[in-house]
Amino acid sequence: MASIFVAASAIVIACLGLVHLLFTFSGAKLHPRDLSLKDAMMASSPVISRETTMWRAWIGFNASHSFGAMLFGIIYGYLAILHGEFLMQSTFLLAVGFCLLSGYALLGKVYWFSVPFRSILLALFLYGIGLGLHFA
Repeated sequence: MASIFVAASAIVIACLGLVHLLFTFSGAKLHPRDLSLKDAMMASSPVISRETTMWRAWIGFNASHSFGAMLFGIIYGYLAILHGEFLMQSTFLLAVGFCLLSGYALLGKVYWFSVPFRSILLALFLYGIGLGLHFA
């Protein structure tokens, strides 16, 4: 039963990652409301390198962030559904998953907005239930 809650948590995060990736490459949901800011980002390079622009870096950061969320969801979902006993016996993997979700929750609270933050809290809650059932 514990692995079902971990799988549900993984599905939430994978879906967040997929939606974020779609928003990154289609539509304007991740564009600044101030169009002059987008123009400035397209014309400005970060200090670290002139080989890119702030806009290209913004798109790349958003895409790689999406990949990370999807990777977590796919791996933990797969392990929970098909190899639940293995996952639940690995204190290391359980701790890594908990730390990642906790880190996402902290980032969501400090830097993001309510929808991803609440969705991550849901995923963390489901994961916590899974851990609680396992260790009870």
